[in-house]
Amino acid sequence: MRLNRVLLSTVLVVVALVIQVSVLARLHLPGAVPDLLLLTVLGLALVYGHVGGALVGFGAGLLADLAPPADHAAGRYALVLCVIGYFAGLVKPETGRLKSATGPMAVVVAAAIGSTLLYAGVGALVGDTAARHVGLPGLLFSAALYDLLLAPFVVPGVMWLARRADNDPLAESGPAAKAGNISSGWLSSGTGLRIGSQRGFGALKARARTRSARVGRIKGVKRL
Repeated sequence: MRLNRVLLSTVLVVVALVIQVSVLARLHLPGAVPDLLLLTVLGLALVYGHVGGALVGFGAGLLADLAPPADHAAGRYALVLCVIGYFAGLVKPETGRLKSATGPMAVVVAAAIGSTLLYAGVGALVGDTAARHVGLPGLLFSAALYDLLLAPFVVPGVMWLARRADNDPLAESGPAAKAGNISSGWLSSGTGLRIGSQRGFGALKARARTRSARVGRIKGVKRL
């Protein structure tokens, strides 16, 4: 991975882990804990691809395994996030833009359910039966719900920062274009709201240029 990708991924993962441990874990919500670290890995994987997603997921998971108050075997969550990051990177948008919320929401739900099942499965292999006592169906539902509600506020921003660090032209259009290209996909499908995109602004600019050209021609004819 490039140096700028490593630095950005490290900063985002550390910030996500600190917020998750110090804030989200202390909310004592029923069921699972909102997985901000998972959403950060998903956002980076959707920009870096399957190889970068696997590397970021492994590093983020290993950091979570070693950070207090972790009470499980080291490497368990690293394996989970490595697999999730790899498969999330396989559905990286070809154009780099989120055209609708359907695909990203499906990725978030699948990642939340898949990570919970994989974590419980690995735990069963090493003798950890905590998921059985808590209730696996409740964990799956709450994990998917919390992550889905939190995703629109995390994944688009992480993707924009990742593109910005890579000097991607998609991220060089300013804050307004950023909101239109990335966040509109998350908001429009579920709410029915329509947010202006670059195509709309482009059409307005083209019309303005056409009108100014016509005015210039008319003035030139009058001067003759």
